[in-house]
Amino acid sequence: MSQILEPIKAAAGPNLLVGFDTSDDAGVYKLTDDKAIVSTADFITPVVDDPRVFGRVAAANSISDVYAMGGTPLMALNLLGFPPVGLPNEVLGEILAGAGEVCAEAGCAVAGGHTERDDEVKFGLSVTGEVHPDRILRNSTAQAGDVLGLTKPLGTGALIAAMKKGRLSDDQYQALITCMTSLNRCGESLYDLGATACTDVTGFGLSGHGLEMAKGS
Repeated sequence: MSQILEPIKAAAGPNLLVGFDTSDDAGVYKLTDDKAIVSTADFITPVVDDPRVFGRVAAANSISDVYAMGGTPLMALNLLGFPPVGLPNEVLGEILAGAGEVCAEAGCAVAGGHTERDDEVKFGLSVTGEVHPDRILRNSTAQAGDVLGLTKPLGTGALIAAMKKGRLSDDQYQALITCMTSLNRCGESLYDLGATACTDVTGFGLSGHGLEMAKGS
């Protein structure tokens, strides 16, 4: 693995403030003394049957990486993979429409994107944001004695598994969707509230992302 990553390290340059060394949520590149660009890309396979809701979930998930760095999202590009046959254009349109709704809520412009033929549907966003170089929240700067704060409840993975087995009530399903499509906009303000570190808890769960923070710090 180190041989694969070494050429990337060599191309980093001095203005790359956050790279992949600690598996942080996004890269950060310094432009000026008071402005840096936050850049991330993320996509997922469908977690719900409703394509519009899936688009909303995927967009909120992608944008969350920028918030986790203390940044403000500015622009997004759609990343969409889909099978060559069997999926109506209307379904793809609903996915993109759902994502567009969440981007509009975040004040994040959608500037286009890229599609690719794939065996299964995959969708997400490449998101560009901005942050002050001195106000970056990393996953590697936690301090002994810090209090852990969660912006969303844990357990969405377990609820998704239960949903696929038909074991969620309508109220539980709606609560799950609300959680997954809500923006972590408070990330923009966490530095002012005294946060020392931050990360987006997703596929690796609290234990996996917590381990990354502990090792990085």
